[in-house]
Amino acid sequence: MFKKLVGLFIRDSENTKSSVVREKYGVLGGSVGIFVNVILAAAKLFVGSVSHSIAITGDALNNLSDAGSCVVTLVGFKMANAKPDKEHPFGHGRIEYVAALIMGFIVELMGVELIKTSLERIREPEESVFSVAAVIVLLLSIGGKLFLAFFNRYLGKQIDSPAMTAAVADSISDTAATAATLFSLVLSQFTSFPVDGVFGIVVALFIMYSGFGILRETISIILGKPPSKELVDELIEFILDHDDIIGIHDLMIHSYGASRTFASVHAEVPSTVDILKAHDTIDLIEREVQKKFGIEMVIHLDPLVVNNERVDELRGMVLSCCRELDPALHIHDFRVVDGPTHTNLIFDIVVPFCFRYSEKQVKEILTEKIHEKNKNYYAVITAESSYI
Repeated sequence: MFKKLVGLFIRDSENTKSSVVREKYGVLGGSVGIFVNVILAAAKLFVGSVSHSIAITGDALNNLSDAGSCVVTLVGFKMANAKPDKEHPFGHGRIEYVAALIMGFIVELMGVELIKTSLERIREPEESVFSVAAVIVLLLSIGGKLFLAFFNRYLGKQIDSPAMTAAVADSISDTAATAATLFSLVLSQFTSFPVDGVFGIVVALFIMYSGFGILRETISIILGKPPSKELVDELIEFILDHDDIIGIHDLMIHSYGASRTFASVHAEVPSTVDILKAHDTIDLIEREVQKKFGIEMVIHLDPLVVNNERVDELRGMVLSCCRELDPALHIHDFRVVDGPTHTNLIFDIVVPFCFRYSEKQVKEILTEKIHEKNKNYYAVITAESSYI
């Protein structure tokens, strides 16, 4: 159903890697959200004022804040697709994250205001007037919010959008909050206890919890959330599937918005391969990665000595020392430099995050282990962390 609906408004809707199509998805989601939330807010404000229900009125205000959030989302998608300029050479894609951040703050603010209003109602109770109209409006609201949740979920999956994901979480929490409002309205007819104010606080807590989730996820992305394991695995497999590529390391993926992704990697090739042929392979991979994944990739070529028994033996010895320390450690860029008095074993080692030893300690321990194997071996180690 959603696929057909999207197809009516977006031409070439399946080409979700296109920044233009992605913008249209965001505009469609924002427009539908504004329409539904404004209709629901107007109906709830009317019924809330007639029935003297602070919970229903609070729910209406939440719909208005949701409509405002949809406006922010719509504008955010339009601005995110703006062309790169001198001040922003990587584009404006991260504006979408800023839009999601603003949405989170708006939701939190509305939750705080509703708590204040609900506490006043508890201190000074006012009788809620039960009406069939109120029940109908709240039931329609639940239906409308469930529609928005599933619709935004579909859009979010199609374009992998944090803003759409935030909208889904907001709609689901609104559905639960409206259900609580409906329950409080019915229950208030059987007790003098200020159920309305209590459930108003419950609604506010739902709203604030939703806002906190939006803020936490968005801030994580802005700070530098790692790429998905699925993307990393697929990208590595794709690169290694090319001739002459025998290994890769130092893969870094930087996101400047969902349609603005940049990456770099070191590709290992046998040192016996002709440099022009290897360079041609690297150029081909960069173009294919752009076409298949939509990622601007820069590949550094690393020649690797192969079919050398002594180098292979020393590499195996160093790997054994690493495994003795911890199987999670692995090395790359291994080189052997002989001198008149000693031999330098030069390599990089990747140390996992939250490892029990610091990078300095890892280097010291491995240096000692290697030196114990042969006093003429000196380890020259560069310790680093993985960025994936």
